[in-house]
Amino acid sequence: MVHRLIPLTALAFCAAAPAFADLPDIVAARAAPQGAGWRIDVTLRHPDAGWTHYADAWEVLAPDGTVLGTRTLLHPHDHEQPFTRSLTGLAIPPDVTEVRIRARCLVDGWGPADIVVALPR
Repeated sequence: MVHRLIPLTALAFCAAAPAFADLPDIVAARAAPQGAGWRIDVTLRHPDAGWTHYADAWEVLAPDGTVLGTRTLLHPHDHEQPFTRSLTGLAIPPDVTEVRIRARCLVDGWGPADIVVALPR
């Protein structure tokens, strides 16, 4: 049997590392012109657990990080996974050719991962 010694500093690092959060996963997103604005459809997956832990919003950002719009999700989707919701009438400046989407969980906050959606102009 081989025994390996793990340096104490490595153990300390592992103990201090945060647990993985249940952040929303953006499964798909689509942008389409609609009237004078834009319609953004976003599909999320999240292990919603009732009113105490659920995906509660997603937002559309310009490439420079400016928030262009936020879709608030007012209730959990425990039995509807993944789920799609839309944001309509969104004003996006004409020089913006793509937007980023990121999602938020009531407990864990905004997810670090976002996706880029090209705007069909």
